[in-house]
Amino acid sequence: MSRQNVVRLSPSTPAYAVCVLGTEIILDLSGGAPENCEFFTISGSQRVLLSVSNVVITTEEWATVCKPLSDAKSVLVKMVSPSPAEHEDKVLVSYYRSGEESPTAKAVLYVTGIEASLEVDIYRNGQVQVPKDKQAKDQWVWGPNGWGPIVLVNVSPADLGQRDNGNSKVFFSDEIKNLSRMTLNLQGPSCILKKYRLVLHTSKEESEKARVYWPQKDSSDAFKLVLGPGQHSYTLPPLEKPLKETFYVEATEFPSISFPGLISYSVSLVEESQDTSIPETPVYKDTVVFRVAPCIFLPSTQMPLEVYLCRELQLHGFVNTVTELSEKSSSQLASVYEDPNRLGRWLQDEMAFCYAQAPHKTVSFILDTPRATLLEDFPMKYSLSPGIGYVTQCTEDHRVASMDSIGNLMVSPPVTVQGKEYPLGRILIGSSFYPSEESRAMGKPLRDFLYAQQVQAPVELFSDWLMTGHVDEFMCFLPTDKRSGNGKDFLLLLASPSSCYTLFEEKQKEGYGDAMLFGDVRGDQLLSNGRESRSISKLLADEDLRKQNDYVEKCLRLNRTILKSELGLAEEDILDVPQLFCLEKLTNVPSEQQSEKPLARPYFPDLLQMIVMGKNLGVPKPFGPQIKGTCCLETELCRLLDPLGFKCTFIGDFDCYLTAVGDFCACANIRRVPFAFKWWNMKP
Repeated sequence: MSRQNVVRLSPSTPAYAVCVLGTEIILDLSGGAPENCEFFTISGSQRVLLSVSNVVITTEEWATVCKPLSDAKSVLVKMVSPSPAEHEDKVLVSYYRSGEESPTAKAVLYVTGIEASLEVDIYRNGQVQVPKDKQAKDQWVWGPNGWGPIVLVNVSPADLGQRDNGNSKVFFSDEIKNLSRMTLNLQGPSCILKKYRLVLHTSKEESEKARVYWPQKDSSDAFKLVLGPGQHSYTLPPLEKPLKETFYVEATEFPSISFPGLISYSVSLVEESQDTSIPETPVYKDTVVFRVAPCIFLPSTQMPLEVYLCRELQLHGFVNTVTELSEKSSSQLASVYEDPNRLGRWLQDEMAFCYAQAPHKTVSFILDTPRATLLEDFPMKYSLSPGIGYVTQCTEDHRVASMDSIGNLMVSPPVTVQGKEYPLGRILIGSSFYPSEESRAMGKPLRDFLYAQQVQAPVELFSDWLMTGHVDEFMCFLPTDKRSGNGKDFLLLLASPSSCYTLFEEKQKEGYGDAMLFGDVRGDQLLSNGRESRSISKLLADEDLRKQNDYVEKCLRLNRTILKSELGLAEEDILDVPQLFCLEKLTNVPSEQQSEKPLARPYFPDLLQMIVMGKNLGVPKPFGPQIKGTCCLETELCRLLDPLGFKCTFIGDFDCYLTAVGDFCACANIRRVPFAFKWWNMKP
């Protein structure tokens, strides 16, 4: 609500007042009215707005129509623009006695209007402008009809780990485009302004979440840090004349469980006392509220822009095939250095390409959940293309088979569930569903971080039955045409042991029971991965393996129910993909990480862990039984997907998919096209 000063008018002496735009003056007309006067007229100069009982009346009306003095208790004066000179604007009141046409007396208020305001991209259109309602600036409202500015987090790899860059920083032209503008506007007569000073400020807590820079007059690239960690207020130099200064804002961290993502900045106009024994007086405060743009994850249904590969693994078949796929999808290919101690797992299991968006800029970046603890152990940040950012998010569990990483996360395409729209999809994370001594789940810091972004409401799935615990081992999303028959523009692929058994039983009936799984894989590769070549008939006769997959089927059935409910899916939106699993103890890990509970890992390379590049799919070669010279598992997948326009390319590096710890060696990651939908237009 606007601040109000009360000014009593007297016919004997003119009154003087300074009115800051955004405040109101209450006129006391009756206290100084001449005796026996019962009516009044009022008029004001062009920059003055007058109202009675909250009803705005034009000055022409008030100048010609007499009103009873009983209405004078709620006369308000506002300024609509600053005054060019001191006492330039005025309000004139004429007092009348009953039955007389000429005024008995007149009183005058000389008003000097000044403006002290912060202006931002209030309407989220990329333009700094004055809002229609100044009182709305201290709110941030979601939705297409909402308002409020947006600030991006600094995701520059060069600034990783830096909380404060000192008192100044050099920004290049491309870098400054990432920052949000905030304009400080002070207007009014110089003789009045010199009596005041301006203080730019925020709270101590919020100063830790963002930085405000002020361009230096003597340099085109140097910017002074005026607000930031450890500095929550800044007093501008003495005011000698009107000014209009642009500041630049960047956030230092994304929303979290302890930080809702809102940062308010205020400018306070302070009247300096001419008497050193009298304190200064705050006159007016204008506030704007920024929201930090959330971290947004992308589903595999978005078109690829850039593919990152580990070349030092010497997996020639994998690297060459993915390179060909990137060319088919017109994606840029980037190579990254490999850390041999981490087996390439960090490239996908520990990090994901995300983006953050403001009306003025969209930035892509890697979100890393590193198992390494030292800054120099983050090899990915040195391999990113120009303009791609890098952010780390701490986790609690650094074990080999931990579910506490970005690899245990998938994003659905946009969905509508019971009338509720999720235009940016929903995050899917693996969970244990209930705690026990041996259960695993995503740690609280990472889980809370995902929920705090608000725009991709997470869904928890049951994945603790898997050795890696990652949801991408049993599900995958593919982009489709809505005319494909399911009414949606995507398809959910789910692993299905029962479909695999049905396929093998059909081939056995057709006389191919002797066809061998892993028939063309070298013996040393099978031995190192704990596998052996077996015929279809032997696989079908293995009762232990069937029991294990019956258990897996129950776990998958639970997840199927959750996905249908939380994503609004029907059966026609789901495609069952043949895949077998086996239960094993976790081996080749430190003793403190070993568990008595057997965990599932893919029995043959996991068809669901495909690389999706539009309609071009890089699918792990399953090395299944050969029927007439062709793998029957490959044939079945092509039978399911070819009618939908997909082209499957099977990648034949056996060691790339099965490792001693039982997880997919994820040595590729893809940066994708951001959503067309603007996140601020939704309502979480």
